[in-house]
Amino acid sequence: MTAPATGSTATPIARGAARARQDRAMQTRHLAQLEVSTLGLGCMGMSDFYGPHDDSVSTAVIHQALDRGVTFFDTADMYGPHTNEILLGKALGDRRSEVVVATKFGNMRSPEGAFLGVNGKPEYVHAACDASLQRLGIDHIDLYYQHRVDPEVPIEDTVGAMAELVAAGKVRYLGLSEAAPQTIRRAHATYPITALQTEYSLWSRDPEDEILATVRELGIGFVAYSPLGRGFLTGTFATSDALGPQDFRSNHPRFQGENLVANQKIAERVRQIADTVGCTPAQLAIAWLLAQGDDIVPIPGTKRAKYLDENLAAADVELSAEILEQLAAAFPHGSTSGDRYANMSSVNR
Repeated sequence: MTAPATGSTATPIARGAARARQDRAMQTRHLAQLEVSTLGLGCMGMSDFYGPHDDSVSTAVIHQALDRGVTFFDTADMYGPHTNEILLGKALGDRRSEVVVATKFGNMRSPEGAFLGVNGKPEYVHAACDASLQRLGIDHIDLYYQHRVDPEVPIEDTVGAMAELVAAGKVRYLGLSEAAPQTIRRAHATYPITALQTEYSLWSRDPEDEILATVRELGIGFVAYSPLGRGFLTGTFATSDALGPQDFRSNHPRFQGENLVANQKIAERVRQIADTVGCTPAQLAIAWLLAQGDDIVPIPGTKRAKYLDENLAAADVELSAEILEQLAAAFPHGSTSGDRYANMSSVNR
């Protein structure tokens, strides 16, 4: 694993040139020994949490991602709930062999969507995996995460059951999501953990405290979800009223009241720096993450074709040492107003 980038020769690119490379293989990175495309596609918003969705449009976006060289697709059994796995499985179809499929278990929801708690019991691990395999329509999961750590079940028991899935050929590699450093160490001692997935972006720099150092010490890859700050860093949110009732961000602390007003200054500064680089704010945010180390794989999500191409083009944006210094100074850890979630009790366990 490499340490964070210290800078590169400035190579600003014009907006018109910052387009995804069609019909060419995207560069790759490694999550431990698992090779994936430099950028993955987060599929959550195609089925849940971010307002209305259209499966036919989302399917077209997944196909477009495949054609652009994306090989890493991220879902979870709770998205929908359950319907996102079905959507992804059907969309991949006969191209399954081209990709790395990652899904998660542990956050239980009713068919109506109510949250029922976190479950890391060994018997549930096996049942959840079988259900995900059926919904996805595949015979194995490439990367299987525990979505949230169950505080009532020793992590050794949960990961031990996940390891049994590997032995049975149902799973290739194991991952954790939003786990604390000590939990990561205990899990990795039970069975090698390939990837940790945690929120990381210019406005969520918490992993820099301990988590990044921990996974790098252990040789674990890092998957950064919400690299665009749940879309906020794109600069498109003037008021929380723009979010519909089905959009969970309408109740998100960082999108509320005084927090929203304060955070808009962050989005504006991202836009200003992006203009100097010659890219969009989204591309700047993703390029910054890519520059933090080649063991980091962002998985920006979108359900729109134009944003997919915009996001993928970020892999071509090179940031100079001067720009990286400007970003570090403009967005120090703790500069964002509001917690990442309304209830933070389920993260960093």
